[in-house]
Amino acid sequence: MTAAADTLRADPNAWDAFVEAAPTGSYTQLTAWARVKQANGWRSLRLVVDTGPGPIGLQLLVRDLRPTPWRVGYAPRGPVGGQFDGAGVAALTDALRAAARRHRLVQVTVDPEVEPGDPLVGHLDGAGWRPTASIQADRTRLVDLRREEGALWGDLRSKWRQYVSKARRTGVTVEDAGAAGIDDFYRLYVETARRAGFVHRSRQAYEDVFRAYDEGGRARLLLARLPNGHPAAALLLLTCGRRVIEPYGGMSEAGARSRANYLLKWEAIRSSRERGFEVYDMWGVAHAGIERFKSGFGGREVQYVGGRVLVVDRLGNAVTNVARRAVVSAARLRHGVRGGAAPGGTGDATTDGDAT
Repeated sequence: MTAAADTLRADPNAWDAFVEAAPTGSYTQLTAWARVKQANGWRSLRLVVDTGPGPIGLQLLVRDLRPTPWRVGYAPRGPVGGQFDGAGVAALTDALRAAARRHRLVQVTVDPEVEPGDPLVGHLDGAGWRPTASIQADRTRLVDLRREEGALWGDLRSKWRQYVSKARRTGVTVEDAGAAGIDDFYRLYVETARRAGFVHRSRQAYEDVFRAYDEGGRARLLLARLPNGHPAAALLLLTCGRRVIEPYGGMSEAGARSRANYLLKWEAIRSSRERGFEVYDMWGVAHAGIERFKSGFGGREVQYVGGRVLVVDRLGNAVTNVARRAVVSAARLRHGVRGGAAPGGTGDATTDGDAT
């Protein structure tokens, strides 16, 4: 291992800078996400190799599969690098196999933030990775913020512009609430989850996310308020380099009637451009209702390649897959969710960017 790779593996600040500079860098590969996931029983390690085009690596989350003796590994939106070649991906895969044997991992899953035609896909296939179900959202909309505000406004559907203007005229306001807005955000998020039928986590889980990213100046919590001051819609925004991501959002029924969610989304896009960011990532278009709402704000839809799995222990993998399906089914029953736990409903619920 070279000195550069060793530094990235050992130094969290160097790793974060590497992730933020990489074309495939995602907020789930930042060290803040590893800290967040500790509360859910995940441990983390970084694997980095250095080849001709430069270092590539990933932040791997590891979790016990009790009561079995095995573990699984997951690198959300990994691997990360400036440029990938076949030799580098093969070397990283070999390093993962060795780490898997040391840590008793039966499999490792990645879901790189690349489109199906990207060369990385072929390199992963050549190194023994196989397609698997996506964990993170595999479709999203990206808005190019490098253009003038007028051009971004013009990209909104005419009806969407009318809704934004209506919300303003009727006295809806948007504020950067920060940590003080966590309670209001959580109430709106839970209301949205119950209405739409997806699983939400505890209030503490979302506060942990906000605070972990806020420490590095990478979090915003926006609230839209009705004229009477009641919170009507919320977005929790995270950043990675020049990108803004909206992994969590929700609204009340009053927020839908007032079109507060339309004003909130526009202000999130507009103010992100004003702050110098280059891409606004809507993080998921889970179904037709969400897709229609988000597409009205412009941008382009992106389809990512989806999950890739590296099976290291075939027997252990077969046994633990049965146990994992049982755990997921039990969790859905506890929360009253049937079928897939995808977010839905009207307005601004987004895919829950959790690494489980």
